[in-house]
Amino acid sequence: MWQRQNYDDPFLTPHPDPSPPPDRFRWARPRRTLFRSRHKIIIALILIAVLGMIRLPTTQMSTIEIYNSTTIPYAAFQPPEAGRYRAPDIVDTFQSYKFRNTCNVSSLDLHTPFSPLCTDQASMLTAMSSGGRIGLDAPYLPRGCDMRWFTTEEICEILGRFDKVVLVGDSMLRHIIGSLNILIRKDLGYGAVTNWNFSLQERKECFCNEQFDVKACSVQGIYKTEDVMAHDPESVACSNPINVIMEEIVKYPIPKDELDRLADTAGETFILGHGLWSNLDLQMSVNWLDSVLSVIDLKHGLFVTPNAAGKEKPDDWIVTQGNKALMLYEEAMGKVVRQRGIDHLGTWNMSIQSNKYDGVHLDMRGNLVKAMMVVNWLNLVG
Repeated sequence: MWQRQNYDDPFLTPHPDPSPPPDRFRWARPRRTLFRSRHKIIIALILIAVLGMIRLPTTQMSTIEIYNSTTIPYAAFQPPEAGRYRAPDIVDTFQSYKFRNTCNVSSLDLHTPFSPLCTDQASMLTAMSSGGRIGLDAPYLPRGCDMRWFTTEEICEILGRFDKVVLVGDSMLRHIIGSLNILIRKDLGYGAVTNWNFSLQERKECFCNEQFDVKACSVQGIYKTEDVMAHDPESVACSNPINVIMEEIVKYPIPKDELDRLADTAGETFILGHGLWSNLDLQMSVNWLDSVLSVIDLKHGLFVTPNAAGKEKPDDWIVTQGNKALMLYEEAMGKVVRQRGIDHLGTWNMSIQSNKYDGVHLDMRGNLVKAMMVVNWLNLVG
């Protein structure tokens, strides 16, 4: 009868004889001396290989191709070009501004300079529209080539090249002209608003960043540099004449009296902006734009699309005016305006990581960057 044999587990059952195995099995035992000698041989071979690679001629090394690798011949951002022209970019141009310390804003907090500088209109607009920030509210960096951060004196000279610069659009354009007034008045506290007729309460409520509160303060923004010259000429740092005006036209169809007023401006250089008032309806914005173009004599034109939305944006508007809708609108509207011979400045990339005052509008810092973008464009077309 077959009987089951009991095979002990060699890993669990102790050997009955703890004595060493007989000599006839000595060849199967590991020898430390052999292991050591093999170890030395391996080390020697490795050293020979390394020395051979070091002595490999340069011409032969150049034929070796390494795939799936990125060659970075220089650092990601080079210092700005040396010289007087870019020297202001590396200092705080707000040092002499009123309320610089109280408002706690430095131009170096808004833009980090690097080289090369964009040299033409197309590259400048592409770089400014596609740039970004390395962190929330970090200084803004265009992509590929840099923009200037002009001094007030330089801004006055640039604006003075034009008989008139006309901004047409909604509250976002109103904030651009407000920021331009901050720059030409050298006043971070009240530069964007008509502080010459403020009550004490308004001076408290509309100070520094609060100038851009659309409900309480920015409605008292400056619409014409002529008004500043008429009421507070000492606050304007420009020694040369400048003429910048804002026509707030937001609805479509555009009322006839607004079109008539726009036709009377007799300007040639226009900064245009539209979108949120049409709920980002592309066709409505196109119709608005064509209506504006029908009554002006356009020589230089720039269309600025709306900035990104913030977390404070009301939930009711997330679908129609959220960041996806804003991105699609910027892309589509950019194509439309270029077909009409108008330049396009996108602000979504610049603003997605910046603070929004109310989820819709940028705060003072973001609007100063947007205004400086416009100045850079004016510098290249004027």
